[in-house]
Formats: sequence, C-alpha cells, structure tokens
Amino acid sequence: MNGAQLQSGATTSPSLNVTGESPKPKKKICCACPDTKRLRDECVVEHGEAACAKWIEAHRLCLRAEGFNI
Repeated sequence: MNGAQLQSGATTSPSLNVTGESPKPKKKICCACPDTKRLRDECVVEHGEAACAKWIEAHRLCLRAEGFNI
C-alpha cells in the first residue's frame, strides 16, 4: 500500500460526532460516568427499572458524551 491508500483507508472509519471529536471512547464503558451509573443502579435496586427512567436517561447521555454509541 502506498501513503495515499493508507490515508484513504482512514476516511472509511466512522464519521466524527457533532462536536467534531473522534467517536472512539477514551475509557472502558464500565469506568465511564461513575456518578450517573451509581445513581441509576441504586434507583433500579430500590425502586425498579420503570421508576428510574430519568436516571437511566441521564446515564445514557453521559455515556454518549464520553463517546459511546448507545
């Protein structure tokens, strides 16, 4: 492969997100957003998943902000 072919291969990767950052997360999903994860988990244990929609969505938004496609 020549240099042009290598560069063109890089353009076939997933597109950039809205903020222009690379979509690849910097952390593992288990380690991202510990605060929202804790609140979500505690709510689900105490009240059930149906009652915790706002915490579940808050955690999803946090994960998306970290670069995860969920």
